[in-house]
Amino acid sequence: MGDPSFLLHVYIFVLGLCVGSFLNVVIYRLPNNQSIVSPGSHCPDCGAPVRARDNIPLLSWLFLFGLCRDCGVVIPFRYFFVELVTGLLTLAVVTRFGVTLSALFYLLLAWALIAVTFIDLNFQIIPDELTVGAAALGLAVSFLTPLGIKGALLGLGVGGGIFFALAIIYPGGMGGGDIKLMAAIGAFTGWKLALLTIFTSSLLGAVVGIMSMAFYGKSRKDRIPFGPFLSAGALISILWGDTMIAAYLNMIL
Repeated sequence: MGDPSFLLHVYIFVLGLCVGSFLNVVIYRLPNNQSIVSPGSHCPDCGAPVRARDNIPLLSWLFLFGLCRDCGVVIPFRYFFVELVTGLLTLAVVTRFGVTLSALFYLLLAWALIAVTFIDLNFQIIPDELTVGAAALGLAVSFLTPLGIKGALLGLGVGGGIFFALAIIYPGGMGGGDIKLMAAIGAFTGWKLALLTIFTSSLLGAVVGIMSMAFYGKSRKDRIPFGPFLSAGALISILWGDTMIAAYLNMIL
C-alpha cells in the first residue's frame, strides 16, 4: 500500500486542479456577465462543447498542445496556469493548516483571490460577486474557526476602513473594488493579518511599479491593477503571517 500521507497530498492537489478548472470558467464568464453554471464548458471561439476527455485539468491542455480540438484556435496558457497555481496553493494551505476547518476557511478565500487576480489583470475590474460574496461568506462561517465572528467583523472593518479612508484622502487613488476586496480579506484574516496584508501588498506594488518604470518605460500615470498585489499579500499573510509577526516582535522587543 502507498504512503497514506502521500496519497492524501495527491488527492488534495487533484482537488485543487479541479477547483482551478472551475475558476477558469469564473474568470472568463463573470466579467462578461455570463452564467458560470450554464452552458457547460465550451470553446470560447467556435462554441463547441468541451468533451469530458478534453476537460481533464492540466493534461488535456498539454495533450491538445493548447488548441481547441474542433477549430484549432489557441487556448490561452492562462487556463493551464490557473489550474496549476490553484492545485499548488490548495496543497500549500492544507499542508500549513492540516485537514481542518481552518484550512477550508482559508481555501475559500484563496480560491476567490485567484479569480480576482486574473480578472483584475485581464479586465481591470473586481466583480462584487467575488468581493461582497467573499466578505459575506467569511462572516457567515467565521464562527466555525478560532477567528470568530467578532474577529471577522473587526478584520473587515480595519481592512475596508483603512482603504476607504485612503480613497477619501486621495481621490482616485483607490478603487471601490480594492476597498471591498480588502474588507473581504479582513473578514477571513482578522485585523492583524489584514494590516500585514496591506503592508505586504503595498511593498509588492511599489517594487513592481518601480521596476515597470525603470525597465518598461511606464509612468506614474499608468494604472497597475492593485487586486493581484492584495491577493498576493493576503496569501503570504495566511501562510506565513504569524511567523512574520512573531519575528518582527522579537526584533523590536
